[in-house]
Amino acid sequence: MPTILFSAPYMIPFLDRFRPVFTRFGIDLIVPDVEERLEEEELLGYAGQFDGAICGDDRFSRRVIKSCLPRLKVISKWGTGIDSIDRDACEEYGVIIGNTPNAFTLAVADSVLGYMLIFARKHLWMDQAVKNGIWEKIPGRSLSECTLGVIGIGNIGEAVLERAKSFQMTLLGNDIREINPDFIRANGVTMVPLTELLTRADFVSVNCDLNPTSHYLINTDAFSKMKPEAVLINTARGPIVDELALVEALENGKIAGAALDVYEEEPLPAESPLRSFGNVLLAPHNANSSPEAWENVHWNTIRNLLDGLGITFDSNERGEII
Repeated sequence: MPTILFSAPYMIPFLDRFRPVFTRFGIDLIVPDVEERLEEEELLGYAGQFDGAICGDDRFSRRVIKSCLPRLKVISKWGTGIDSIDRDACEEYGVIIGNTPNAFTLAVADSVLGYMLIFARKHLWMDQAVKNGIWEKIPGRSLSECTLGVIGIGNIGEAVLERAKSFQMTLLGNDIREINPDFIRANGVTMVPLTELLTRADFVSVNCDLNPTSHYLINTDAFSKMKPEAVLINTARGPIVDELALVEALENGKIAGAALDVYEEEPLPAESPLRSFGNVLLAPHNANSSPEAWENVHWNTIRNLLDGLGITFDSNERGEII
């Protein structure tokens, strides 16, 4: 009888909906208390006790994976990004990784456009002023007057650019890989070196994966190249942005603001200076919020786990089970 470490924070609140599936296949569950993710030492406390995992951004390091052998067969990640899992170690030891590519493209792209509209049209600050009895016409801009630079032209980057095209923005893109020229032509995107993108863009949207080439990609040097009126938007992964450099850039007026959904440490520490800036919009890693997308990911995560255990399950069967 296989045992599963069930630690995906987006699924735990709805576990009663999914438990009949596991019961049907004779699968036991270990359900730890999870706020955001399980760190390495927490995972090591369960080493050798489970055959598979349904997880969020848990730190499945090489040390963890090796300690969980030989029982561990599959890690089924809720969502798309698998940067918290040591893929090389999984390949070496034959541990299957499952995820849901392109899961939250539309929701995250909508979030990026929402942030740009808030900063361009100054809605948040006008609302605060009027509620405080201040009748001040804060100058705004049309997005058609602005240049957007997107770093990372994957599924989400493409969706952001497609939406921004509808607002008649000037569009710049940057990626370390070659992008489909048909997409570039159809959307009027100019591919440029990172330095040029940072120099020209009014909005810099980070939409690349977290990997060795992108860690601290947005650093002190990058902020020195950005325009004083530019706004940074990060809905990708926290460590792509050097937060200490970001705080310095905000304090010294090197950029006009930032919108952050992800952070180097999550939840964002209470003492983080980022909490004190009036020109910084903060969200709790929630740009993926979408009932339809979440439901799809819930069931795909379960199916990936069962596949990794050699159990056949058609998601269409779930109506017979729950």
